[in-house]
Amino acid sequence: MTHIDFHTNIPDKFLYTCRLVRKARAAKNQIVIFTSSANDLAKLDQMLWTFSEHDFLPHVKAEDPAAIQTPIILTDNNTVELPHHQVLINLSGTTPTHFARFERMFEIVSLDETDKKDSRDRYRFYQQRGYPLTHFVANNA
Repeated sequence: MTHIDFHTNIPDKFLYTCRLVRKARAAKNQIVIFTSSANDLAKLDQMLWTFSEHDFLPHVKAEDPAAIQTPIILTDNNTVELPHHQVLINLSGTTPTHFARFERMFEIVSLDETDKKDSRDRYRFYQQRGYPLTHFVANNA
């Protein structure tokens, strides 16, 4: 059963995701990142290449022929076939259709009130279905 971690109170979802991906890759995890739009996907793509001079985070879009052999997959398509089912990072603000195929999912929730409200709905959705949940509140002090 998918273990779901909610990370809330995040001031910059993209920068936070880059750091989370770096940590997950250090543990040899394969990762899928689901965004809500092509613009968010492009922004994240650029940030993964540039956020750290010392880390190489190889990634491609899900539709790329190299996706099967690339450890980090980016997508904004909720129905695309994915080659990895280890870690899913959800930035979309919606419940991913195939989240239950993953061993673990991270829900990244910003400071935005709409994002917070939507995340509460998703939390209840997962909770009602018996998924193991963890909640981490970022300290922005």
